[in-house]
Order: sequence, then C-alpha cells, then structure tokens
Amino acid sequence: MTRTSVSLCALALAASLACTPSSPVSPSPVAWTQVWSDEFDGPAGAAIDSTKWRYDTGDGCASGNCGWGNSEKEYYGAAPENIALNGQGQLEIVARTAPAGLACYYGPCRYTSAKITTRGKRSVAPGRVEARIRLSAGQGLWPAFWMLGTNIAAVGWPACGELDIMENRGSAPTTTSSAVHGPGYSGNTPFAHPHVLARGTVADTFHTFAVEWDSLRIRYFVDDSLHYTVTRGDVQRYGNWVFDQSFFVILNLAVGGHFDGDPQSDAIFPATMLVDYVRV
Repeated sequence: MTRTSVSLCALALAASLACTPSSPVSPSPVAWTQVWSDEFDGPAGAAIDSTKWRYDTGDGCASGNCGWGNSEKEYYGAAPENIALNGQGQLEIVARTAPAGLACYYGPCRYTSAKITTRGKRSVAPGRVEARIRLSAGQGLWPAFWMLGTNIAAVGWPACGELDIMENRGSAPTTTSSAVHGPGYSGNTPFAHPHVLARGTVADTFHTFAVEWDSLRIRYFVDDSLHYTVTRGDVQRYGNWVFDQSFFVILNLAVGGHFDGDPQSDAIFPATMLVDYVRV
C-alpha cells in the first residue's frame, strides 16, 4: 500500500530468469528453505502470536499521519471482533461499522478494522515471502499484504522502500495488484501492475500471493504464476535501488481512502480478510 505509513533469509539455490516488466513468462523452479512462518493455529478467538506480530492501532494521527496518508476511514484496533484466530488454522481481520463514541480525525469514526506487522519482531532478508488469503468484496475495501524497509524510522518513507505483494480494490473482486515504491518512484509509482485472476474471485476462494527479490530484480506471483517483474535497472532510471536490505511484513484491511474510494453502502460489513498462512 502506498503508505507514509524475518533477521531471516530464504536462500535461492538456483539462478532466477531475467524478465522485462510485466513479463507473463513463468521462471524456472527455484529451491527455497523455509525459515519462518505463521500458520495461525490456535483456538477460535485467540489473539495473534505476540512473538511474531504487533498491532498498529488508531487512525494514524498518533504518528502524525492522519488517515494513514491516504484519507482512510478505519480506526485500527486489537479487539477480537476485529482480529483473531478462527480455530480453523486461519487469521480473521474483520472490518466493521464503528460503535458510537469512537473519534477519528474526520469526526466520529465510521469503521473499525485491524493492521498487524512484524516490525521489531522479525525482519525478512531478500528471498521469498508468501501468504494464502481470501478476501471480501465491496466498493471501499482495501486489503493489503505488503512490506516496508526496516530502516523506515531512520530514513522515512519512501526512502525505506515498499513492496506491495497484494492489494485489492473491493470494487474489483477479480483483480489484484502489486507495486514497488521508493525514492523517486513513490505514490503514483510507475511500478504497479494489475493482475486478473485466472480462477474465481478474491472472495470465493483462497489465492496465494508472493514476492521474490534479490539484488537484481523483484518478482510478483499469484497462485505461483509470475505476473510482474521489476529489475534493478528499471528502478535506477527513476531513483535509487533500496531493496538490498531487510523488510518487515504487514497485513491490514483498510476502508475508504484514495485507492477505492469510501464505501457507498455499509451493507458490505462485516468484511473479512482471511489469512491461511504467511511463510518466509
């Protein structure tokens, strides 16, 4: 996600193919060593594993970034009605209409949801990161699976770099997108690519979203099919390559804002982002 807002390394044992941006060609198989995961096993209603994740809460104002830089309308919390294990090996992140009495930067809050990150818990060195996710449909929903550079506190955004593995406009349930942001190519980045799902929608079945990156390229996959590649040379035509470092992982379900607009109907709530696993 374009935001103003694990050490782990998966080692590739075979060389990857060079691809031009938006290449539909699938690469040769690469052998990976799994070094970290969360399978979200546990009883229904249980909280996230605090050794692996932390909550980001509020409407962004506490960090001087009201609306999380995108005029979003959700207030992130840690209540089980917004985020909990479901007892079936999955994490539920649920966006809901907000209760009375909760204040946001724009007035009474309209929605609540949740956002978790591995920041300060685990960092991801260049390698492969994937998650299996099912989403809800509905205009105004903005779920995302993404990463930010661990040096964000020192250098800020976008100098820290951002890898958007999966974003979805709730109004477009058959399409997801991936993007790369960094210094000189942030916000309305030239490195963004939509992907029309080969089967189903984001809401009727699970899909696997992944990124693989090294010192030469960033590659995005949906259901193990390569859909977008950005090379170091591509990036350096716009600014510095800032991806030879570690990143932290983020899962969230935003509501409203610039990406898909604000919901036109609250009938889409509660809306659930269901995460089967995250693996590094």
